[in-house]
Amino acid sequence: MLLLVMAHAVAALVAPALVRALDRRAFPLLALVPAVSFAWILVQLPDVLAGRVPVEVVPWIPALDVSLAFRLDALAATVSLLVTGVGALVLLYCTRYFSVGARGLGRFAAVLTAFAGAMLALVWSDDVFVLYVCWELTTVFSFLLVGHDAHKRASRAAAVQALVVTAAGGLTMLVGLVILSQAAGTSRLSELVAYFTGPTAAPAAITAGVVCVLVGGITKSALVPFHFWLPSAMAAPTPVSAYLHAAAMVKAGVYLVLRLAPGLADVPVWQPVIATLAVVTMLLGGVQALRQYDLKLVLAHGTVSQLGFMIVLAGAGTRDAALAALGLVVAHALFKACLFLVVGVIDKRAGTRDLRELSGLGRRAPVLATAGILGAASMAGLPPLLGFVTKEGAFEAFLHEAYAPVSTPLLVLVVLGSVLTVAYSTRFVWGAFWRKPGVGEVSWAAPGPLFTSAPVVLGVAGLVAGLAVSTISPLLVAYADTLPASYPTLLELAVVPSVGVALGLSVLAVVLGLLVGLPAVSARLTARQPLAGVRAEITWRGVVHALENTSLRVTAVTQRGSLPGILTTVFAVLVLGPGLALLLTADLGAVRVDRLVDSPFQVLAAVVGAACAITATRVRRRLGAVLVVGGLGYATALFFALAGAPDVALTQALVETASLVVVVLVLRTLPRDIADRHTPRQRVRRLLVAVPVGLLMAGLGAVALAARNVPPVSAAFPAQAYDFGAGANVVNVTLVDIRAWDTMGELSVIVAAATGVASLVFLHRRSGAPPRAESQPVVSPTTRAGGWLRSARSGDGDRVLLLEVITRLVFPTMMVVSLYFLFAGHNAPGGGFAGGLVAGLALVVRYVAGGRYELGEAVPVDAGLLLGLGLLCAGGTGLGALLLGGEVLQTAVLEADVPLLGHVKFVTSLIFDVGVYLVVVGLVLDVLRSLGAELDRRRANARRREEVSA
Repeated sequence: MLLLVMAHAVAALVAPALVRALDRRAFPLLALVPAVSFAWILVQLPDVLAGRVPVEVVPWIPALDVSLAFRLDALAATVSLLVTGVGALVLLYCTRYFSVGARGLGRFAAVLTAFAGAMLALVWSDDVFVLYVCWELTTVFSFLLVGHDAHKRASRAAAVQALVVTAAGGLTMLVGLVILSQAAGTSRLSELVAYFTGPTAAPAAITAGVVCVLVGGITKSALVPFHFWLPSAMAAPTPVSAYLHAAAMVKAGVYLVLRLAPGLADVPVWQPVIATLAVVTMLLGGVQALRQYDLKLVLAHGTVSQLGFMIVLAGAGTRDAALAALGLVVAHALFKACLFLVVGVIDKRAGTRDLRELSGLGRRAPVLATAGILGAASMAGLPPLLGFVTKEGAFEAFLHEAYAPVSTPLLVLVVLGSVLTVAYSTRFVWGAFWRKPGVGEVSWAAPGPLFTSAPVVLGVAGLVAGLAVSTISPLLVAYADTLPASYPTLLELAVVPSVGVALGLSVLAVVLGLLVGLPAVSARLTARQPLAGVRAEITWRGVVHALENTSLRVTAVTQRGSLPGILTTVFAVLVLGPGLALLLTADLGAVRVDRLVDSPFQVLAAVVGAACAITATRVRRRLGAVLVVGGLGYATALFFALAGAPDVALTQALVETASLVVVVLVLRTLPRDIADRHTPRQRVRRLLVAVPVGLLMAGLGAVALAARNVPPVSAAFPAQAYDFGAGANVVNVTLVDIRAWDTMGELSVIVAAATGVASLVFLHRRSGAPPRAESQPVVSPTTRAGGWLRSARSGDGDRVLLLEVITRLVFPTMMVVSLYFLFAGHNAPGGGFAGGLVAGLALVVRYVAGGRYELGEAVPVDAGLLLGLGLLCAGGTGLGALLLGGEVLQTAVLEADVPLLGHVKFVTSLIFDVGVYLVVVGLVLDVLRSLGAELDRRRANARRREEVSA
């Protein structure tokens, strides 16, 4: 199962390249991936029906007992067959839906394929945390697909709205899943459901967890009051609507309710919440569908209504209702995906989806009309299609006391919802295919067989499934039997119903629905809109705008453009929050001071640091202030060195030096003097803020040390450093092995920071090679023919011979030292970070001595290349560990006896350290080129323009 999910991921990665090579003909190749998954699931069905459920577990986060656990039971098999089968057909449909050379087609193909894999993994997930990750992946991919036409404002707004609503619901669901998993003592979904199965007490925590989980399902499946995002998402291309918003993503909420119903349906809050919201959604969606003129919006609001119908059945918690619900899930996926694809063909070939402009299309496109009518008939619940079979089962479920003792009122409302379903199904067929008096026929380009094949297959599948419902019933019954029966006679789905109340209600719903669906009747019934001013979307926008306005007002009050004012606000919150908590809750009496200092040199470092801090408040020059603040950083490095942490001390000193360089580069564009002259009153106010903050930080440190009652986790690091990382330098092994994931995250942050710094300086996209001396003309007749540095012929400003000589001597030494730190850091002070900083400082020396052309000569490559190679090396180490049979980012030790060299030991974490080295060098280079070379170029251009104008 994991292999099939990974196949989707690989297909998504190669999709852009395939589209570049084959254009839209790449879609049939991509469709093979879900098609193979569909075939594999079919092969597994005998085992599933026999109770031999395929299970696959791959450890993911052993410390948290989280695994990539996949389970293919009857429910998962049913939904995953829809995900893969409809997904393959939709990908084939895209071959003709999009035009040749369509913009962004490669990205669309990749995201749609990735969504199919994420949805498949969601359905198969048997771990609540894996389920959540896949849940949010579908949310993100949905956002990208809905916003595919990013140049359209409606697409962008719909994508953001869908993302915010469903992501917020997903986060709420995560809270509920955590609560329930903690109560059950397991994160396995199957074990969690089994734990809650049966009548059990429901404490407040369980009730809260159930409500949070239901919020996730409600937002994903667009129930009231979050139903508004689904019709807005129709701004997406039609294949997205057919797959995500009919057959796959919106079913995730229904699937979640079906999955948890066997265990949580007896929780008191479960049925009232589901029944109320689902029935209201069903009725509201049906009424709104009758008001639409866009065929796609008719189907969108109909989907909202049908989702309410499915969830009210799924949440009943009875065997018969669950059987009808799962059958309806299958029927809905078939007929609604079919209808959306039919609308896509009409839109592309007729150029409109407005039912008021379409006339006589049924006669001109009989094959397409047949598919559309089959889909609409199944949606309306007409025999012998699967929609009729499942609707009959739904009525029987309520007659079999689902939601007792309110079964009868709910049945009446469900029948009313069915009347509306027949009505908007009639409206769809009339609007799409009927001949309308007084309306001229639109231009029509006949679609090819490949374009109509997917909707035809889906329409016929609904008919065949209805006629052969006994073939698919065992799979549906296998899930339904996991819930208790509420009626002695078990429900069986059959295309030929027994004569009784359910059949009479079906006939009544069809007759009334056909009557309501007549254009004149539906227009009269929907003309009045008493609740037009109370719309969820308007309320949502009002809430969002209120939040935005509140944030702007708060920002205007707390951030007035004054850095001291902003810092005062931050520090005041710090003192009033953690500070008061420290005074009120901390056991200050437990704080003990056994000795003040360990060495006289610590007193010296403290005095120097305090002196630098005090001097920084008195210095009037910006450069002087920066230098004395740097002195405080070096004093801190001395503390680390005296405490027996040479690695940390080295890193602190190098970071402080690099920071000084960056700040000095920035200061070149600012006045030399600090302009503001602070009055004594201002200084007193700042002192009143600074002193409490300083005391608070000291107090937090002392209390934290006194509160420790267990050995620190770092106490085991020295032994683990050699056992796991085969290195004696604890700090370096911690960075590249024990906490390698943290380091990977930090490398990503560094790359983002480098990109951000450059984007603040470069007005346009950076391209081309760095400036080098060979490509520059000699601008002065007095320029030397040779020199100590390679850029001596550039004529780039004033050159200092002594500085060039020192640079020529120091630069190679610094580079050798940086490489020594890199290679020796696993067992001695150093490492990739320290080595990269030394190499970066060597580049600083070259830049200071020779200017921007000398920097180009020193490193004639783009900084982005170094950053990318660094990330590639670090990430490649993680994949290499898997190839060697270990875990991601685990260090492997390779030992061998080499002639002349003797016994040689190589640890793969060195490659990771090389990645760190390259990323740090790339960061320094990007900063030098952005804040140094680019600003130099601008000043040179400005001087040249002044000379020309003079």
